[in-house]
Amino acid sequence: MNDEKTAVLALHQALDTKFAKDILLMDLSELSPIADYFVIATGGSTPQLAALTEAAEETLKAHGFLLNHTEGIRSGNWVLLDFGTIIVHLFDKESREYYNLERIWGDARILTP
Repeated sequence: MNDEKTAVLALHQALDTKFAKDILLMDLSELSPIADYFVIATGGSTPQLAALTEAAEETLKAHGFLLNHTEGIRSGNWVLLDFGTIIVHLFDKESREYYNLERIWGDARILTP
């Protein structure tokens, strides 16, 4: 198991511990030069999205990944965390339905923990 996949699986566990909903792990390694993995999850409130963001940062940092870029934290309804080969998308329910990344990246292989 490669380091990225190990980190993505650990991130799934960390987000699940913080009660994220509908956690999805997408392997884009054969589809996109943007990233190898997308991790998508839904939070029920702005404070929960903040807790999920913190859990993602701590987990991926512990696996040796550095945060390159962040977007959306102040919006309160979505967060993007760019760790290079791993990109984390955290949404509230409405934003996740609106952006529908699962449809856009529908050809990606889904990982199961």
